[in-house]
Amino acid sequence: MPIEITMPRLSDTMEVGTILHWHVKVGDEVSAGDLLADIETDKATMELQSFDDGRIESLAVSEGKQVEVGTLIATLSEDDDAMQGGDATQEVSTDPNAEPSNEVFAESSTEAVATEQQAPTKKPTASGKRVSPVARRLAEEHGISLDSVQGSGPSGRIIKRDILQLVDTTSETTAAAETTKVVPAQVVANAIPVTPVSNMQPLAPTSPWQNERTVPLSNMRQIIAKRLVESKQTIPHYQVTMDFDMDPLLEMRKTLNEQLSKTGVKLSVNDFLVRCCALSMATNPEFNASFGGDCVLYHGPVNVGIAIALPEERGGGLVVGTIRNADQKSLRTISQESSYLSKKARETGLSPDEMGETTFTISNLGMFGVDNFTAIINPPNSAILAVGAAMEKPVVRNGELAVGHEMSATLSLDHRVIDGAMAALYLKSLKELIENPASLLV
Repeated sequence: MPIEITMPRLSDTMEVGTILHWHVKVGDEVSAGDLLADIETDKATMELQSFDDGRIESLAVSEGKQVEVGTLIATLSEDDDAMQGGDATQEVSTDPNAEPSNEVFAESSTEAVATEQQAPTKKPTASGKRVSPVARRLAEEHGISLDSVQGSGPSGRIIKRDILQLVDTTSETTAAAETTKVVPAQVVANAIPVTPVSNMQPLAPTSPWQNERTVPLSNMRQIIAKRLVESKQTIPHYQVTMDFDMDPLLEMRKTLNEQLSKTGVKLSVNDFLVRCCALSMATNPEFNASFGGDCVLYHGPVNVGIAIALPEERGGGLVVGTIRNADQKSLRTISQESSYLSKKARETGLSPDEMGETTFTISNLGMFGVDNFTAIINPPNSAILAVGAAMEKPVVRNGELAVGHEMSATLSLDHRVIDGAMAALYLKSLKELIENPASLLV
C-alpha cells in the first residue's frame, strides 16, 4: 500500500510551502529519518524527513513549485510493495522551468528483487554502524569506506547526506590539488608571450549579474516584504539614538574569553548586549509590552530576539531566533544559545518554537562594520535596537582627549506603547549596564 507524503504544516502561520530541493529520486530506498527535501515556509527553510521505510514511488511536485499545505508531494512504497513486479513509478522533473512529464518508468520484478538483494535495508557495517540503502549505494559508487563515516541520522545511522558531504569534500580537495600542479620548466620557457595591455581589446562583460533579469521572490521574502510594509504602515515609528563607551565591556570580554578558551565558549559583543537589553527590560516593563488595540499587553517572560541573516542558498532574508527568559540567563548560556540558533538557522532552519514569542529584538550590523542605522519594528514587539560597530575614535575621558571605542545604537519605537521619556529612561539604564559590565556577572 503506497504511503502518501503531503506538504506538512511546519509553522503555525504556514499556508503554502515551496520544494527548494529534492534529496531523493524515484526508485531510491529510504529509511525513517532520511532527508527527503528542503522546504521553504513563510518563516524559514526546513528539512522534510521520512517517517517510514520504503522506496520512492513518485515525486508529485517539482523543485521551485509552491503548493498548499496538505497537497500530495510524493508517494512511498513499503518494502512489500517494492518487491512486487510491474509497479510503475513516476518522477516529476526537478527543473522548475521544465514542463510536467507524463513519462512512466516501470521496473520488472527481477530487477526489483536484485536491487533489494544488493542493497539490504537493515544490514550494519563491519563496525556495527547502520546504513540507509541510498547511503550504501552512494558509498559503493564513490569508493567510500562506511567504517570511516560518522552517521548523523537517527541512532547514528549513516544517511545520504553524510556520504554526499564526503563526496563534496573529496571533489574540492582533488580540484585544489589539480590547480596547484607544478608547471614544467620547459613549458614555461616556451610559453606564448603575453600581449601588452595597451594592445588588448577591452573584454565584454560576461557576468550574468550584469544582464537584465527577473527573479521571483521566494515565499519567505514575500512574507518578509508583506510584514515590513504592514509594520511601517500600522506602527507609528520614531527613533532615539545614544552613544556608549565600549572600552570597559571590550576589556571584560577579552578577559572572560581568555578564561573560557579551554571550554570552547567565545563571548561576542552581541551576547553582552542581549543580557544588557534583557536586564533593562526587566526594570522598564513598557519595553516588554505590545499594543493590543484598546490596551497595552505586558508580557511576563523577557524573550529577546536576535536577527539572523540567511545565506542565499537557504532563500536569503532574515529570521529572528528567540533567547527565552534572557534576563535570567548567564552570558555563557546566552552565548551558547545564540551560536546554536545562528548555526541551525543557516544550515537547516529554525523551528516555529525557536522563532516565536519574542518581546524585543536586536539587529546587529556592527559585526559587518556598519556604524549607524535604523531598523523596522518586528510586530508585535514595541521596540527594536539597531546596533552599530564599536568604532575607535577620539573621545573625551575625564576632561581629556583620548582614543577609545564608542558604539552608536538606535531604538525604533512604537509611540502607542512607549513615549520619548520612557525611551530615555531605558537607554539610560542600558548605558549604565554597558559601561559598567561587572554588573552583568551577578
